[in-house]
Amino acid sequence: MRFINEVWEGLRIAFLAIRNNKLRSGLTTLGIIIGIVMVTSMFTVINGIERSFDNSVSMLGNDVLRIQRFPWGAQPGDWWKYINRPNIEPDLAEAIHNRSTYAKAVAPVSFYVSNVKYKGNQIKGVFMQASTPDYSEINQIKLDSGRFYTDEDNRTARNVCVLGVDVLEALFPNEQPLGKKIKLVSQSFQQTGPGGMGVQMKESQQNCEVIGVLAKQGKFLGLFSFDTQIQMPYNTMKKIFGINKQGLQIQVRVDLSEMDAAQDELTGIIRAVRKVKPGDADNFAINRQEAFRQQFDGIKTVIYSVGLFLTALSLLVGGIGVMNIMFVSVKERTKEIGIRKAIGAPKRAILGQFLFEAVVICVFGGLIGIILSFGVTAFINTIFTAVMSIGTVLLAFSICVVVGIIFGFIPAWSAANANPIEALRYE
Repeated sequence: MRFINEVWEGLRIAFLAIRNNKLRSGLTTLGIIIGIVMVTSMFTVINGIERSFDNSVSMLGNDVLRIQRFPWGAQPGDWWKYINRPNIEPDLAEAIHNRSTYAKAVAPVSFYVSNVKYKGNQIKGVFMQASTPDYSEINQIKLDSGRFYTDEDNRTARNVCVLGVDVLEALFPNEQPLGKKIKLVSQSFQQTGPGGMGVQMKESQQNCEVIGVLAKQGKFLGLFSFDTQIQMPYNTMKKIFGINKQGLQIQVRVDLSEMDAAQDELTGIIRAVRKVKPGDADNFAINRQEAFRQQFDGIKTVIYSVGLFLTALSLLVGGIGVMNIMFVSVKERTKEIGIRKAIGAPKRAILGQFLFEAVVICVFGGLIGIILSFGVTAFINTIFTAVMSIGTVLLAFSICVVVGIIFGFIPAWSAANANPIEALRYE
């Protein structure tokens, strides 16, 4: 009970001292405010980046292996190690399908960029993606309307396609798209003139029936939008545009618990198909989303390091300001300390009184800093993703308490150990 009374008395005196010196206490909190705004802003941005990253990487599929020519995360200076690798052939998908015991679904995936038209509307540089119907199972395709292409569509190379939401809104702002035919523009170059010395670009257009609309997916890592794509059967792209084998990849879906075993099996199958000799390095890459996570962890570490350094610097400056003001407060109230000690106040009561005052000042500054941080977070959200979590708020308050205790301890200790006779003589 006595301890509770001492705590209550210490808090009451601390609030009274702060109220009597509003301007001085307010100016003292500026360093704390800046530090708290910085630390909360850093964590809200990192939380936002992590959430965006998780959402983006989930689009790649946790249980999908991608067989490609180049490994993810390769350094720019390493391109010469991979440039002479053979292209991925679509027949490799059939070999994996027949030989793999882990593969649940296998599909070749090819890409092309084309202009797309419908009546008076046109979009330039639309990302076209082609595969077999197994692609829908591998990537868990969800549709807003219509259907995905079938085996028959692919086998007969029917001119059908499935639109992303952004493509839909650009081409069909006021129409229902299903059953309508858009124009896919392909370009080629022909030699002209005497002896074929000239070159002329030839543009051709193919009608393509819209059979479905993809559900909205959003952007990948805040950069490429999955909603600006068009999906079509593999053989349809081959007929209209041809297949760019340099960008071809094979996607394989496996059980998440068997990723490592499946990757080892696929490595053996591909090496056998390509007749890679024992001891020779792989001339292909099997990519999985861990490569993105490793790169992201490195970036996050750098952000944390820079942010924590700047935050610590701001809090150090703010803490020193709190310490200076507390020394001034102790000096001004020396006689009060002497009186309290003369009537029997123990050291811990004096120590607690000034520690409480330092902590309250820091928490007050932290409260202002957190309020300002909500505004900063709202501003950041207009240009990027930021998430203010309860954990970040609690961390900010914890930092304020720790700073108050650390930088208020020395002034409080000097007050607690003051000689009561000397203190009573102080004018």
